[in-house]
Amino acid sequence: MRGQRGAAILTAMLTVVLVATLATAMLWQQWRAVEVESAQRTRVQAAWILTGALDWARLILREDARQGGPDHLAEPWAVALAPARLTTFLAAERGEALVGDDADGAQDAFLAGQMQDLQARLNVTNLIDNGKLHEPSMAAWTRLFNQLNLPESELQALTQQLLLAYAPASDQRAALGAPLRPQAVPDLVWLGLSPATLQVLQPFVTLLPARTPVNLNTATPEVLMACIAGLDMAQARSLETARGTRHLGTLPDAEKRLGNAEIKLNAGLHAVASRFFSVTGQLRVGQATLQETSVLQRDGMDVKILSRTREVVQSRWSLLQ
Repeated sequence: MRGQRGAAILTAMLTVVLVATLATAMLWQQWRAVEVESAQRTRVQAAWILTGALDWARLILREDARQGGPDHLAEPWAVALAPARLTTFLAAERGEALVGDDADGAQDAFLAGQMQDLQARLNVTNLIDNGKLHEPSMAAWTRLFNQLNLPESELQALTQQLLLAYAPASDQRAALGAPLRPQAVPDLVWLGLSPATLQVLQPFVTLLPARTPVNLNTATPEVLMACIAGLDMAQARSLETARGTRHLGTLPDAEKRLGNAEIKLNAGLHAVASRFFSVTGQLRVGQATLQETSVLQRDGMDVKILSRTREVVQSRWSLLQ
């Protein structure tokens, strides 16, 4: 009898442990399902908000095209949007205010963004013209590499790989060993640039589907010095300061503002307006941050999307996937 009572107690204890384990597993599965569903809903909502922000950016570019004239850093498209709480805007639209418990209970959603002129950078596509190296563009890239103290040997390797990648289809020998054509600036690592060089170079270069001149109204001093032969860094910084007071209206106006009669601008290499822009939107909802970068092409009043890249910058749900 004493042995039977001990076995019964042990069986009861094992049963309790088993039930507790199963209940804990069920609760964890339920919690995980709720968290995953919540994360998915947040991502979908964030994607729609970022799509709306992109449409808003396209509208700004269309309105800018309607006004005409050059593109410069004093225009509305160049003003960055600081992190703004969306719930405040929604309440203001309804004529209400989030106060007390409503303010504490509302889920914080902050939207930030900026638009950049991609023609303020040197374009990788300009290096190759009809299957051959474009000498003026090569000279500009060489000046940029020297200014940034980057190894010129990597630039030579890059141009050789680009020549193979963009070789005509009739050149079968080049086609056999041709690398893939780059689709974005990070792809240049495949073509001879080291990651360290690319990190330094990335703010000053871009990769666009067509040849583009550099917009002198928006380019940094490093790019100005690179794209204008005979311009030193002091003159580039002086031009940057001068255009901040009054933007450059035409290329002859830019030549006059340079103050050097020996420097001549070329419409194929220099401009005061742009067609290509990048839009970066970042939405933070609670502990999740979603970022989207888009490339836009503007031709007249038509603004089309060339590419969209979306990534989760920070999320507490990443471990659940």
